[in-house]
This record gives sequence, C-alpha cells and structure tokens, in this order.
Amino acid sequence: MSSASDEGRPQDVATAGGDGPDVQLPAAVLWDMDGTLVDTEPYWIEAEHELVGAHGGVWNDEFAHKLVGNALEVSAQLIIDQSGISLSVPEIVDALLQRVIRRVEQRVPWRPGARELLLELGSLGVPSLLVTMSWRSLADVVVRNLPDGAFDHLVTGDAVTHGKPHPEPYLAAARLVGAEPADCIAIEDSPAGVRSATAAGVPTIAIPHVVPVPHIEGAVHIDTLAGVRAVDLVDIVRPIRGEALQHVGDAASGD
Repeated sequence: MSSASDEGRPQDVATAGGDGPDVQLPAAVLWDMDGTLVDTEPYWIEAEHELVGAHGGVWNDEFAHKLVGNALEVSAQLIIDQSGISLSVPEIVDALLQRVIRRVEQRVPWRPGARELLLELGSLGVPSLLVTMSWRSLADVVVRNLPDGAFDHLVTGDAVTHGKPHPEPYLAAARLVGAEPADCIAIEDSPAGVRSATAAGVPTIAIPHVVPVPHIEGAVHIDTLAGVRAVDLVDIVRPIRGEALQHVGDAASGD
C-alpha cells in the first residue's frame, strides 16, 4: 500500500526505514562466487596445474587467467586446446571440481567484506542470489559455511544452457525473485562475469581480483567490499544505472 510520502520515490529499489530516514536498497543482489564471494581462483589455478601436469601437458598462469569467469565446459575445452592432454571435457570438469571442493572443505577463503555484506543484506530482507559458473556440488560446499537462508536461490553453471559471458545466468537469477534486472545489483570480479551481468541489464559492481577487468558499460569499479554497507550499494551504481540498459539495447540492435 502506498502513501503520499511514497510519491516520487524510485520504484527500482526497496527501502529500509526504522527510526531514521528511509534509505534505498536494491531489489536483489546477485553475487558471483569464485573470486568475488570466496577467494577460490587460486584453488582453480592450482587444480589446473596439477591436472595438466599429471597428464603430461604444459600449463602456466597466463593460460589459467584466460579461464577466469568462464563456464566450466568452456574452460575445459581451452585446457585441451592449450595443453594437449587427452581427457574429455566432462573428465576435466569433474577432476577440477573434485580438487577445488577438497580445498574448500578444508578452508573457505572469504573475500574481504563479502560475507559481512551478504549477512547484512539478509538482515535487511534484501534477497541475495548466487550466480556462479561453478557447479552445484561446489556451490553447496560454500553455502553450507553460511547461515541458513543466506542465499535465496543459486544459479549454477550446470543449471544453465549458456554460461557467462552470456546474459542467461543473470536473467535467470532476476526471474527467480520476480525482479527487473535493472532493479538488481550484480557483484563480479571477472571480465566474463561483468559482461554477463551488464548484458542482462543488471547494474554491476566490478571488483577486479586475479585478472584485470576493462571498462564495460553498465559496470563501476571499486577496490574492495571491505567496509561497504548495504545502504552504499545503490549510491555506488547510481552513475552507471542507465548504462546497463543502454548496453542491452546496443547488443540487441547489433551496435
């Protein structure tokens, strides 16, 4: 039910009141996992080196960095193409997942400020969704180390037809909570992830970590989530809120 005081208030954000003035909050926050929520990219790179070396191939960090943020099947094919090892795509995906899951079960390496922001969003009633190209088996291990209900939904790489940088994962996440993509905020660390979110029309906070992220319309760069509060998120993306929609329009028109 709206009141006269609601007139003119942006409809693309929720509000949190209390005794103080209302503040703007996103309709939902869509979180990347590897490199954004948890610092697992070094686990993946280590697993790639181990796997390729065990099968007589050659691997290096330059090759590994090209895989960051991609769908696992895409990464597996790139490993075959670059290293020449004679495993199939499913065999590589399974072997990498097993190695990374073992490491995460030993220790979950949270990224600075990420866990704190996630839990604060939950306390304010803002839905959080995990949008990761890792498969459900790994995502479940990470989520088990969080309070129940920290994530409202999970969109994983084995549950989508097209992985990042395709917009499908982020479009699927927005649909799960019945929100317009432009009313949500994505948090990402990789070029593929940022391209996926902005192509879906989601204003995106890019926090480059293992690999640089170029300027992409619809995304704003910050150095860290440490010290970022839920009430800061809408202000952070305000300068680029319209760019994500423009990016979608350009893509649709072929510009």
